[in-house]
Amino acid sequence: MLIRMRRFLLLAPMAAALCAQPPKPQAPRPADQKVEEQDQVIKVDVNLVNLFFSVRDKKGGYLANLGKDDIQVFEDGKRQEVKFFSRETNLPLTIGLLVDVSRSQEALIEEERSASYRFFSQVLKKQDQAFIISFGADSELLQDHTNSLALLQKGLGGLKLNAGVSGMSPTGSTVPMPGGGRGTVLYEAVWLASQEKLRNEVGRKALVVITDGVDVGSRIKIEKAIEEAQKSDAIIYSVMFEDPRYTSWQYGGMSGEGPMKRMADETGGRVFRVDRRTTLNDIYDMIQQEMRSQYSASYTSSNAARDGGYRRIEVRTPSKDQKVQVRKGYYAQKD
Repeated sequence: MLIRMRRFLLLAPMAAALCAQPPKPQAPRPADQKVEEQDQVIKVDVNLVNLFFSVRDKKGGYLANLGKDDIQVFEDGKRQEVKFFSRETNLPLTIGLLVDVSRSQEALIEEERSASYRFFSQVLKKQDQAFIISFGADSELLQDHTNSLALLQKGLGGLKLNAGVSGMSPTGSTVPMPGGGRGTVLYEAVWLASQEKLRNEVGRKALVVITDGVDVGSRIKIEKAIEEAQKSDAIIYSVMFEDPRYTSWQYGGMSGEGPMKRMADETGGRVFRVDRRTTLNDIYDMIQQEMRSQYSASYTSSNAARDGGYRRIEVRTPSKDQKVQVRKGYYAQKD
């Protein structure tokens, strides 16, 4: 896989701190008791399913006054007992910004850079982290996890055209596609960000993907990209930002909104579109508002099988006029 993403080893600070301290003497316990306690801890950690969701009324406004008794959670059609519920807007947040820098986005990069810095400066709090990945002919990590606005600004400064291949341009010229036609590895970028940057994070996790939605050359299918995002508990916010010269010439007038909507819907996110009435700054404001209006709920699945299978999730409220935005399901990871 031709990817220029720099890999980092993730250390566990808590484990390191514990190793640095001498163990405290403890009274001996029977071996069977120790195993039983360990098994109980493992079951709690593995089986707990965490959901982050928002609820809107029929006018699109966010509801902020729901309680635990106002929601019902179903897994594969069977109601689950909600153990924890809260309106959590202060949980640690990890945001991955994925920016399309292929040929079709060349004229939009500067606006993406300035709007994204404004977004980071407004949404990130002390406990939050963000990282930046650009993707075109391949994917590149421009900034790893950080809370520093200065480092994020530097990472955004690295956004540049990455057009190893191209199709028809607005001028009518053509460029051949070597290596099978890799031009915009959108699905690979989502897959990599989910697996390598979000899988081991805790708290709320979101991917903001700015693109025209057209993938050219990814060796990862969209199904695998969605699966990896779901395994990482990541919410995808798809931002459709198109240069009309390319959507009309290069792609025959076709839009990538369908795949982008699919990724957002399956993970509990939304799809937005930049147009004459809605700027990229406006969309960033909408994403901020949604992140601040989320509820969190946790339950232990009544299905104890850890077979790696996919489980469908549904969250219901008393009113049919209320729309719940939540991921469609999750994978019950094997023990």
